[in-house]
This record gives sequence, structure tokens and C-alpha cells, in this order.
Amino acid sequence: MSKRYVLAAGIGTLACAVSFGAGSANADNVADAIQTCAACHGEDGIPADKTFPIVHGQNRAYILNQLHDFKSGRRKNEIMAGIVAELTNSDMQALARHFAKQQWPANASEPQPADAKKAGAALLEQLNCGGCHHDKYTGDTQRPRLAGQNAEYLLKTLTEFRDKTRGNFITMSAILNGLTDEELKSMSDYLASLPPPVAAAAK
Repeated sequence: MSKRYVLAAGIGTLACAVSFGAGSANADNVADAIQTCAACHGEDGIPADKTFPIVHGQNRAYILNQLHDFKSGRRKNEIMAGIVAELTNSDMQALARHFAKQQWPANASEPQPADAKKAGAALLEQLNCGGCHHDKYTGDTQRPRLAGQNAEYLLKTLTEFRDKTRGNFITMSAILNGLTDEELKSMSDYLASLPPPVAAAAK
């Protein structure tokens, strides 16, 4: 049996679980999307390029919100826009639930010197990032997990919010306004150095 149809069989069951009043997810569409996602985000959850985010084990509602934002154009990315273009709401729910149930991979970030970690932690505390992302930066049902995320992706994302080139959450742009590249890197490196969870749970 091909890998696609093994995936499709599992997604078919998953689609029934997440469909509610909007029809069922298309198992083939979701299976194809999972395979496409693996090309950038990694079959084992480790992205091919560290400027891409880890999505295995990310919070389900956050993944779903981002898929909707890519589809509506609120978040700009030509590759992601093409992937979600033909997906229905039920397809995207199934896709988000699939990735949320995966194990977050161990991050191979370089160990940070104590003074660098202290600086990053202090900035995050000063900005009250834990107020939304929680004290261990694991996020919740709406907000993304930051702990153990790729430092390169975090830096890219924080820079885009600061520079207002990513516009799907303007509060982040206001929070990061005026921060230097060095400060953003310090925060990114600290967050990436935090340990991954023991086990992933669908949220």
C-alpha cells in the first residue's frame, strides 16, 4: 500500500472526528497536504531549512488560525497560499489536528552562554511575553509554542512583526516596535534553547 493511502486511511478517521456542520474533510486532500508539508517542515518534524517553523506538536488552534490567514491573505506566503487554496475548512481542521498530535522534535540549537540566556530571558520578561505565551513559553490553545522553536525562524518572525511585513497580528508589531536586531536575536536564541515537551498533546 502506498504511503499516500496509508496516510489517507488515518486521515479519513480524523476527518470524521473534526467535521461539525461543515461537511467532512477530504481524506485525499489532507493526505496530499501532509506530504507537501513534509517537504519543508520535515517528515520527522525537523524542517529542512531552519527559517521554517517546527509544526509537529504545535498548538492545534494556532495552526488552524494560520492556515486560515494564509488562505485569506492576511498572512503572506506564496507557497502556503498555494497549499491551502483548495483546502476546505474541514480539511484545514483535520490538517491542524494531525500536526498537533505529533511529537515535538528535539531542537538542535546551539547551547547559549549564561549571559546571553540571561539577556534574552530579561527582555522577554520585560515585554511580558509570558503573559500570552505562558511562563515556559509553551503557548495555549490559541497562542503558539515558542519554547524549542528554531531560532532562525523565531528571529525571522520577530523581525517581520517589528518591521510590519507580517501583519496578521498587529499587537506583536506594537510590542516589538523599536527593538534592535541584536535584542530580537537574543530573545530568539533564548526561546530556542528551552527544552521541548516530554510528549505532545492535541489541543
